[in-house]
Amino acid sequence: MTHLVDLRKTPFNLDQEAIDWIETTISEMTLEEKIGQLFFNMGASRSEDYLTEVLENYHIAAVRYNKGPASEIYDQNFILQTKSKLPMLIAANTEAGGDGAVTDGTKVGDEIKVAATNDPKYAYEMGRIAGIEASAVGCNASFAPIVDLTRNWRNPIIANRNWGSNVDQIITLSKEYMRGIMDYNIMPFAKHFPGDGIDERDHHLSYASNPMTKAEWMSTFGRIYGELAEAGLPGIMAGHIHLPNVEKEMHPERELDEMLPASLNKTLLDELLRGELGYNGAIVTDASHMVAMTASMPRHILLPTAIEAGCDLFLFFNDPDEDLQWMKEGYENGILSDQRLHDALRRTLGLKAKLGLHHYEGRREELFMLKEEAMALINTAEAKSIVDQVADKAITLVKDKQKNIFPVTPKRYQRVLIVNVEGHKGGFGAMIAGNKMRASDYLKELLQARGHEVTVWESTEERIMKLPEDQRPAALANVYAQKQPIANLTDKYDLIINLVDVNSGGTVQRIVWPAAKGTPDQPFYVHEVPTIVVSVQHAFALADMPQVGTYINAYDGLPNTMEALVRKLAGESEFTGVSPVDAYCGLIDTHLWREF
Repeated sequence: MTHLVDLRKTPFNLDQEAIDWIETTISEMTLEEKIGQLFFNMGASRSEDYLTEVLENYHIAAVRYNKGPASEIYDQNFILQTKSKLPMLIAANTEAGGDGAVTDGTKVGDEIKVAATNDPKYAYEMGRIAGIEASAVGCNASFAPIVDLTRNWRNPIIANRNWGSNVDQIITLSKEYMRGIMDYNIMPFAKHFPGDGIDERDHHLSYASNPMTKAEWMSTFGRIYGELAEAGLPGIMAGHIHLPNVEKEMHPERELDEMLPASLNKTLLDELLRGELGYNGAIVTDASHMVAMTASMPRHILLPTAIEAGCDLFLFFNDPDEDLQWMKEGYENGILSDQRLHDALRRTLGLKAKLGLHHYEGRREELFMLKEEAMALINTAEAKSIVDQVADKAITLVKDKQKNIFPVTPKRYQRVLIVNVEGHKGGFGAMIAGNKMRASDYLKELLQARGHEVTVWESTEERIMKLPEDQRPAALANVYAQKQPIANLTDKYDLIINLVDVNSGGTVQRIVWPAAKGTPDQPFYVHEVPTIVVSVQHAFALADMPQVGTYINAYDGLPNTMEALVRKLAGESEFTGVSPVDAYCGLIDTHLWREF
């Protein structure tokens, strides 16, 4: 049985006029237009020629673009919305604020940081600021909030990006975010159904499974999606995540090899999400280049299967001509039924009608405010004030076992050594980071301004790489054998701050220790020199340095966060953050500390 949309009910709540517009629109479409309306494009260019060519040739329903400066995004979205035959859904990834819509927008903070304030109003503020800035440039949809559960600290994909590990908190904060962003006519798509954060693999690159039983799932993710559906959640993103034990309970006769990720799985989308949980809104696939999807079946079958399974929108072309042809052939060959095709169209057009876009036929330019007014809404002083509040309230003193380590003042600790602790440096993250200032640069400046003498440790590896190439092998061969007196540290420094800058979002989220011995890179000296560890990215660095007595999660290394951190270190401000995850990582030794 396919659960068909009821456009009169939540989340659409449409009147007869809007429903008539939807039915008339569908009746007037060609088959090529219907097939095109199943696709979410990602643009390769912002030029008017490119955008109008895509609209005319492929009849797309929606765009999720690569973000750029607000001025450019405004122009791009104006072209998309005014040149398309049918009104467009234009989506951004406002997971952390308006910076997900435009590069000069306001980053309020990753969800874990907002959750650590322990005040739901900041989830609303993040949604509100995202709504103001995204709507100013013509967006009307967002792939947020992230409603995954951190139940595996090794998971690197959503570790910073979600609200944490507590189901009730996730529901509360997600509702507040929804309320804030929907106040500005942005349709949120919660992600990643049926739930990430349990496996530790990256479904961009491999299969990833959620191993919960049905009872476990219904009490966690089932509650989350069920309550958000009741609250009017308009969209859900289907992840490429398997749910094998739940599917086996629903269909005992089914073999494991028959089970598919949610984005291709009618049992999970239609029977479970729409049937048992009663979800009536729209569903978009996660990005279709991800290996957890592409490894499931050939692409020419995958395309129509995703829509037949219950997805209404297919996220991103591989090649538009090829994908459109395969989707059409899937419909003509019966993989995609007529009923499911038209139900998908009704749900997508239903979102557009919910936005009121059908009232602007022939005058869609009226959906945009004057450009000068729009630009004035980006990264305002009021938004920055909220960001500063979040930074101050979120910083979390996780482990506080060293007696009298605070306050950090020049009188107590004149000579401070900052040691950068890093992870794997490869991949696009390192390339994108480029020569941007690091958290250690900000921290050094702030401490020096207060009168501390500050040194940033240059690692042995960094020094070796500065040698002539022919001298590096011998230096590397000798590096592990190097030792030095403890006095080299105790005589030079009064305090050591290990600044952990291991970015989440890669395949591995762990500290990578250099092959040095007796140098400050690894904090072996916690009983020799007062030592504080601050993680400025992921919240789980304590697992790799359980020996420390003082551990702080700052959640990011932005300048205002470092300013708030220094005030707290100096005793001028209280640590008020409450960790929304188990920062001790479920390990016994992370709790240990002996005072001498």
